[in-house]
Amino acid sequence: MIKKIRIFLALGLVVAGSLVLVPLQILSMKTGWWPETIILKIWHRLIIRALGMRIHVKGALSAKRPLLVASNHISWTDIMVLGSFADVKFIARADMEGWPLIGMLSKLQRTVFIERERKRSSGDQASEIASRMAKGDAMVLFAEGSTGDGNMILPFKSTLFGAASMAISEGAAEQVFIQPVAIAYTRLHGVPLGRRHRPLAAWIGDEDLMPHLRVLLAEGALDVEVHFGEPIAFSKGSNRKETSKLMESQVRGMMQAALADPRPSR
Repeated sequence: MIKKIRIFLALGLVVAGSLVLVPLQILSMKTGWWPETIILKIWHRLIIRALGMRIHVKGALSAKRPLLVASNHISWTDIMVLGSFADVKFIARADMEGWPLIGMLSKLQRTVFIERERKRSSGDQASEIASRMAKGDAMVLFAEGSTGDGNMILPFKSTLFGAASMAISEGAAEQVFIQPVAIAYTRLHGVPLGRRHRPLAAWIGDEDLMPHLRVLLAEGALDVEVHFGEPIAFSKGSNRKETSKLMESQVRGMMQAALADPRPSR
């Protein structure tokens, strides 16, 4: 009964908040009266609050531009976690565009949707990402190309770093900075999550969104660690595969550190 009440109240909070924030975000996108990320941060924080999540951040988003953020990926909630405190835009898989709420939220923050299976469109998508970075947007790339179970990092796909190469080859920038970021879901109700229970936060493969959302709303009180590493410069002579492996190694190290020593809730 308590879980049902929690779900009802959380959904009510998100719906009520969205009715106010969506028109404001549309107005911002059309007029430019205020930075688009202002409303987006409030919206992300609203969803994070409804989910009962607590975010702990180590390090900070780099001020260097153009900036590509290379992150691991565990759940659709990763977008809300990062978007609740950092001025970033996202690169997401194409099917997310049609998701309820998440799809609308993604469009309102000018997410770049990529179709990884269609090689013909990859050049245009990389060009759009390169253009956005050149204009100053910090673009978040979930470099695994899929979601993991919260226990380990999947291999980073070097092809997804093509936007950095294209930004340079098209003359949009002489170099692009790539910053590693690790996300780890570490505690539930203040109790450390072990290997067996970490997948509770994970949204994997073809799992339906709504059942996973109900589980998170019913449980609540998840602690999330976000660790930022030092950015590296990617230039004309940089090797995309080597850069991908370096980012993967750094993200893996930060994630393992977060899981080995989760911070107490506060």
